[in-house]
Amino acid sequence: MSWTLTEDHLEDLARGAAVLGTGGGGDPYVGRLLVRQAIREHGPITILDPSEVGDHDLVVPTAQMGAPTVVHEKLPSGEEPVLALRTLEKHLGKRASATMPIECGGINSMIPLVVGARLGLPVVDADGMGRAFPELQMETFGVYGVPGSPMAIGGERGETTVIDTGSDNRRMEWLARGVTIRLGGVAHIAEYTMSGAEVKRTAVPRTLSLALTVGRTIREARENNLDPIAALSEALRETLYRNLRVLFRGKVSDVERRTEAGFARGRAQAVSFDGEHKLELLFQNENLLALVDGEVRCLVPDLICVLESESAEPITTETLRYGQRVVVIGISTPDLMRTPEALATFGPSAFGLSYGFTPVEELV
Repeated sequence: MSWTLTEDHLEDLARGAAVLGTGGGGDPYVGRLLVRQAIREHGPITILDPSEVGDHDLVVPTAQMGAPTVVHEKLPSGEEPVLALRTLEKHLGKRASATMPIECGGINSMIPLVVGARLGLPVVDADGMGRAFPELQMETFGVYGVPGSPMAIGGERGETTVIDTGSDNRRMEWLARGVTIRLGGVAHIAEYTMSGAEVKRTAVPRTLSLALTVGRTIREARENNLDPIAALSEALRETLYRNLRVLFRGKVSDVERRTEAGFARGRAQAVSFDGEHKLELLFQNENLLALVDGEVRCLVPDLICVLESESAEPITTETLRYGQRVVVIGISTPDLMRTPEALATFGPSAFGLSYGFTPVEELV
């Protein structure tokens, strides 16, 4: 059922989106400020349940792409994703009926809301990743037959580019990444144009609602002096993300991070509070692999989320720092993201990892 998103929802939504973003997806704080300003200027946003989208409606997802580390220095104005959408509409000769996130993490849960508020478009409560991934071909949309092309890119100075690689989503990513790097490391995009029927068939449903639930659950648990992790585990049990496992508790002891080829890449290490165990995280914008004492505890596409140990506030990969006290959790992805076709697109082998995928609920 559709609902109206207002400024009052944004803090919980941003927190939940950062958890589901598995360390990536861009800075949720920046996204929250952009949406708040758009709502104040243009009014609240209609959030459409996927079941309410007409089969023949044109849905155009919008997003930000680039290295999350760059966004701290190149804050968007909010005009860039609108420019990308309008450019793609002009190319297609059609107007969008709605927009939608491509991922449910960080700032990219927020960018379609900015577009929706500014243009008066509804935003579909679904996305194509069920979390955040670093590359554009890593979408359930593409896995189940929707091409990403043609896509449009909008830059901060009004630059636009249209890329059309047909059904080759990987080449679309490669070309778009090159353009984004030359725009300064961050750009805004419109891609994976699809019908309402294709949304229902290929998208991970109700992830904006899920992000709101996750963020609200953590806040309310803190306000009531309850364990936020236990509360979150209970809240997820009846969703598509059924299993939460605590992977590690300890203190960050080292972070290696570099901005390379349009991504934030690196690894982080932590030591347990008793000094007996060690965690290693590998990330490419998002957390991909968690090893405890050299053993796999969780790996992509399941979610690896780093939270502050007392407040359970999510910590993104670009804000990981030495000395932070953390709890690292693993959350199972929906079955839609664990099929052989999905794992071939965004499973461990897609990132060059030598481990086969095992669900987190079996590892821990």
